[in-house]
Amino acid sequence: MKIALVSPYDTAHPGGVFEHIGHLRGEFSRLGHDVTVLAPRGRKGGLEIRHGFYGIGRTVPIPANGSTVRVTFDVTLYNAVKSLLRHEQFDIIHLHEPLIPVLPYLVLLNSRSVNVATFHAFRASSPWYTAFKPYMTFMTSRLDARIAVSEPARTFVSQYFHGPYDIVPNGIDVQRFREVEPYAWAGDGIPRILFVGRFNEPRKGFKYLLRAMPYVHQQFPEARLVVVGGGNRDRFDGLMERYGIRNVDYVGLASPEELPRYYASCDLFCAPSTSGESFGIVLLEAMASARPVIAGDIPGYRSVMTNGKEGLLVPPKNPHALALAIVRVLADAQLRARLSASGQTTASQYDWPEIASRVLAIYDQAIRTSTSSQLSSVV
Repeated sequence: MKIALVSPYDTAHPGGVFEHIGHLRGEFSRLGHDVTVLAPRGRKGGLEIRHGFYGIGRTVPIPANGSTVRVTFDVTLYNAVKSLLRHEQFDIIHLHEPLIPVLPYLVLLNSRSVNVATFHAFRASSPWYTAFKPYMTFMTSRLDARIAVSEPARTFVSQYFHGPYDIVPNGIDVQRFREVEPYAWAGDGIPRILFVGRFNEPRKGFKYLLRAMPYVHQQFPEARLVVVGGGNRDRFDGLMERYGIRNVDYVGLASPEELPRYYASCDLFCAPSTSGESFGIVLLEAMASARPVIAGDIPGYRSVMTNGKEGLLVPPKNPHALALAIVRVLADAQLRARLSASGQTTASQYDWPEIASRVLAIYDQAIRTSTSSQLSSVV
């Protein structure tokens, strides 16, 4: 098949959606499909054309779900999008976050292909969806199949736009996190807790993990918190001084090669997110690395793990509960082993070849349904 994968987000600022697209592209190409990515171009305007990629429009940053995303509002490229779609004649156009402006709109309005969409986001409500529901309902009417990455994501979008949604989760490269050599410092016997993510974002709950550390130190005085990810550490200086927080190692962003080694070098993984997570890729990465998980008890994380099976779920925004869970896991080697083994089993179900196969099955069904509808309209 000839497949277009459409992202509303700037490729120069990678995130979960674009990683998802990248893995699908790799799996589809491995299976012999012809895959092209359409995404905003970044700081430069206009149209960029290179093998397997169209860059479309200059991006601007906007706040979204406690984070910042970079999307294009360049509607002047309407005709350019129309021309490239006519030229390419894709069999499938797969739009990710199809209701984020404006590139998915330009594509949907001009598509003559079978249109599939994946909805990634989860939140309690969306003023954007409410304000523009009539227009967005028209856009969703052009979809031949709809995918949500989790049950919370499906619940969120379906309250605004009714219809059938298949659930196909995010995936991970399981092998990438297996049998990884830890860093040399991991052998010093000091307990280490790992956090991965943009720690500046309030929804990640990082400040509650910091506040939990003094309680952890009452039982494990040498325990260290290893922080992998981007953010401004200075903004937490006051908090750390006020609560006497110590033994925090900010290591910055990790390359794809480095990240698995951090998982392998720590005793447990902690994701104290408070809201806004439709899924839990970092949880799955920890599970694939055979590391027990402690996470905020929120819908997106409950869709990935079960409390007491792969790890422990704790009430959000509760440093005491977080510390108790960390201490419990650090103190019990048998518990760590059981949680780690269960986590590896769970993670294997999310390997990218399996996820790509499920998406391709939805493509096939969408093509059959679309063809049947066209034949019926002719008759």
